[in-house]
Amino acid sequence: MNFFLMGGTGFIGIPLIRHLIKKGHNVTALARTSLKAEYLPPGANAVTGDPLKPGAWQKSAGDADVIINLVGRPIMTRWTRTAKKEILDSRIISTRMAVRAIPDRRAHRMTLINANAVGYYEGSGDTLITEKSPPGKGFLAEVCRHWQKEAEVANAMGTRTIIARLGAVLGPEGGMLAQMLPVFRLGIGGRLGSGRQWFSWIHMHDLTACMLFVAENTKMSGVINICSPNPVTNRELTGTLADILNRPAMLPVPAHVLRLILGGSAEIALRGQRVIPAVLEKAGFAFSFPTLKEALESLTGEW
Repeated sequence: MNFFLMGGTGFIGIPLIRHLIKKGHNVTALARTSLKAEYLPPGANAVTGDPLKPGAWQKSAGDADVIINLVGRPIMTRWTRTAKKEILDSRIISTRMAVRAIPDRRAHRMTLINANAVGYYEGSGDTLITEKSPPGKGFLAEVCRHWQKEAEVANAMGTRTIIARLGAVLGPEGGMLAQMLPVFRLGIGGRLGSGRQWFSWIHMHDLTACMLFVAENTKMSGVINICSPNPVTNRELTGTLADILNRPAMLPVPAHVLRLILGGSAEIALRGQRVIPAVLEKAGFAFSFPTLKEALESLTGEW
């Protein structure tokens, strides 16, 4: 298949490109500049352009079998008015540009896989959350709702549309784990807040495999939770990482301190969701790293 990736130079994009090429697919990735294009994996084709603006890149996107949109400003930052606007706009406008790249004559032959997040759901205590669960409240849930609505325009055009609700991605080249490891290796890590909040996650290897699995299974469409079938509490997350590193995890971060440091975005860490990938499991997807211990042992070895 021919894939077109928006956000292909990022934390998820580069491993995904490697996986798709390894499996024999053709990949074209959008890069904002020629300098960023140099960081793409060998074998990837590059086009330059701004994913938030119309451009010649949309012709390349419209020629693909599958468009994957991963564009989005990082959310783990202080939510100032400016930051909130950039977080929302980067997702909404990039999705709008992706949909507009789909030619009417090919709409029914194409697939759009648009990123989203499990932050769509309400923090739910111990209740299991599936793709059928209702949306939550607050800024992140609002972003996810608008983000999804924009992608569903493609579905109305006849394009198979996947809303990929991602859990926290654990990978060897950045992301949340890159922030946690130095602290925990010094023995000064610990739970966040009460530690009872749920943490839905996925190993980068399983994420890239999921994306291809969904692209190849043409009967799949709509919302798909892309996360491990075994979410854990924050206490379990920090305890497991500490055990693997053979370090203590004795310094918890109180909720009020986290809010002081991160502002509104602290709620992402303090109000987790116990999400399971019901659609993927029903479709028969096999996770290579279904448990957190397996995932962290793999990733800390790579680091």
